This record gives sequence, structure tokens and C-alpha cells, in this order.
Amino acid sequence: MKKTLMTTTLASTFLASSLLATLAPTTVLAADYKVDVKGAHAFVQFKIKHLGYSWLLGRFNTFDGDFSYDDKLPNNANINIEIDTKSIDSNHAERDKHLKGKDFLNVSKFPKATFVSKNIKFSDDENAIVTGEFTLKGVTKTISFPVVKIGEGQDPWGGYRAGFSGTTSFKLADYGISYNLGPASTHVEMALHIEGVRI
Repeated sequence: MKKTLMTTTLASTFLASSLLATLAPTTVLAADYKVDVKGAHAFVQFKIKHLGYSWLLGRFNTFDGDFSYDDKLPNNANINIEIDTKSIDSNHAERDKHLKGKDFLNVSKFPKATFVSKNIKFSDDENAIVTGEFTLKGVTKTISFPVVKIGEGQDPWGGYRAGFSGTTSFKLADYGISYNLGPASTHVEMALHIEGVRI
């Protein structure tokens, strides 16, 4: 009787342990990267049509961020970017002053813009769709856009790097910017060129 009870108990314990091991989530530690803003190997740029005749180009000079990425489990990747809106630079001081004002970014009230990814889905080794929350001028919306993996590997200084590039377009009015720039200039394109150093 004791032998049968012990055998049953051991079998139950083994079965429970096996079940828990099967159901327990697998923890995968992706490599963490710091965006290389110190070496100026990353860029946040924008462009918008001017009257429908040409493109006005600019960038944000100050931003920071990090991301996680593992080429064996790329869909576990994530990225976080914070932009200092006061650093907007369109290569024209008077225009930048206007862009920083209440008609556009209102940087005194909203000094930061952020993007936090919620999902990254790779279709192959290089191409993915990133979905996340973009906050600008106090408004947060979910956006999706394509990204391309540029490459990864050792650098000459003993570090390891990975880089990605992505472009998105959004309607200014969706983020509370209603200043009339004409029918050709209702949307702005933003490009992220991100190189990170593994930490």
C-alpha cells in the first residue's frame, strides 16, 4: 500500500512538474542597444512639401533612445525614442522660431516627442513592420511603418553594432497642428536612421 501510494505521488509530482515546464513562458534575453547619439551615427529627419513645388527638409538635433534585438528571434525586438522638440532645425532661424511656437510644436509646453514600439513583425531577415505609440504635442496615436535592417556586426573599437532605418508619414492635424500650409502640405514624413551600440 505504501509502495503504491509513493509511486502514485511521485508520478503525480513528475506530471505536474512537466506540465508547469510546458506552460511556463520561455524567457529570451535579446541584446540591448543604446542609440549612438554621442557619435552622431543616428538621425531623426523630416520633410514636408512647400507649396507643392519642392521639399522642405529638417531634423531634430537632440534625441536619445534604446532598442533590443536578437537576429534569432527578431519579432521580440523593441525600440524607444525620445526627441527634444526644441532641437528642431530646418536650417533657417526664423522658420525654426515659428515651428517651435504655438502654431506648430509649442515646445515650451510640449518639449518632448516619443515613440514606444508595441509590436515588431519581420517578414524576412531585413524587412519588418513596426507598430507603436507616437506622442507629439501631447497627442498619442498608434502608428505602423516599415523598417529595414541595415546590418549588424563588430565595430573597429571592440563593440558590436546594429542599425535600422524607417520612414513614416502622418497628418499634422491628427497631432493638433492645424496651421494652414496649403493643400499640398497636410502631411509630414519622418525618417529614423538608428545605429545602436550593444550594451
